[in-house]
Amino acid sequence: MSVAGLKKQFYKASQLVSEKVGGAEGTKLDDDFKEMEKKVDITSKAVTEVLARTIEYLQPNPASRAKLTMLNTVSKIRGQVKNPGYPQPEGLLGECMTRHGKELGGESNFGDALLDAGESMRRLAEVKDSLDIEVKQNFIDPLQNLCDKDLKEIQHHLKKLEGRRLDFDYKKKRQGKIADEELRQALEKFEESKEVAETSMHNLLETDVEQVSQLSALVDAQLDYHRQAVQILDELADKLKRRMREASSRPKREYRPKPREPLELGEPEQSNGGFPCATAPKITASSSFRSSDNKPVRTPSSRSMPPLDQPSCKALYDFEPENDGELGFREGDLITLTNQIDENWYEGMLHGQSGFFPLSYVEVLVPLPQ
Repeated sequence: MSVAGLKKQFYKASQLVSEKVGGAEGTKLDDDFKEMEKKVDITSKAVTEVLARTIEYLQPNPASRAKLTMLNTVSKIRGQVKNPGYPQPEGLLGECMTRHGKELGGESNFGDALLDAGESMRRLAEVKDSLDIEVKQNFIDPLQNLCDKDLKEIQHHLKKLEGRRLDFDYKKKRQGKIADEELRQALEKFEESKEVAETSMHNLLETDVEQVSQLSALVDAQLDYHRQAVQILDELADKLKRRMREASSRPKREYRPKPREPLELGEPEQSNGGFPCATAPKITASSSFRSSDNKPVRTPSSRSMPPLDQPSCKALYDFEPENDGELGFREGDLITLTNQIDENWYEGMLHGQSGFFPLSYVEVLVPLPQ
């Protein structure tokens, strides 16, 4: 920062101290202005939290949530992307059902029913993909743009106004010691900034129908998703009921056990006539050793250890990844922390791999900087 900039910062700080400590009365903004400023602040907080909760509603899994945030909706709309880039839980369930249905074969009622259910789950996953895209394009992106542009611009105007108000009050107290023209210019700049801030806040609050429209788009996308989901599940329910009726109407086949084959025993291999004993389990180098009090003792791990001068944590339990983007580890691993996703999930690195993992599985050794 330049010397002039430092003087300006000191200038404002001195004026604030004068107002708060010395009891000096600064220039007051009118009640209408304060009311607009309050409504804009509430709007900003509402938009920020609703955005976060909407993304969490669409994708509760933090790894998928991160991918949803980076999703390019334009590419999806143009057909350049087949799916959002992460598996929907409905799709994973459908794949599981289809795989086991094929293994059971066409002669199994349960196998055929699993194939029907698997296909329906696959369709539900596609509908869920469409919901994510629609909400991202018509609700999340416009609100994010409101935060990044309009609300940010208003905050800039308000900050500039506060600086000019302090400058004007300072010069007003020195009236007679400074030129009248300098005081007049300070007043003009203050009034100019106040008008600009008022106009920007007024425009935001008067055009809030745009936010209502975006909220309506969210509800329309949800309705469309649920209508299609109900239709898919109704069709599946009808298929399963029809299979139940058909299976109930078929005559039951009587079970007839096959005749037993005579058991031919050869000569015993052991003199005592017994069966061979099971061999004792081998003790490998990777097995745990035991101390003199018969308690297990872990051998030193050769896993890489991050230096403790950077954010890190120690694994308390084994963690097996269940979704793309999650980081697996073993008890005792030292993991480098790179980011905190929310109050329950971290992002970190281990053995050159980056991913997400739950906070409850680790003990933080060196916390992330605040």
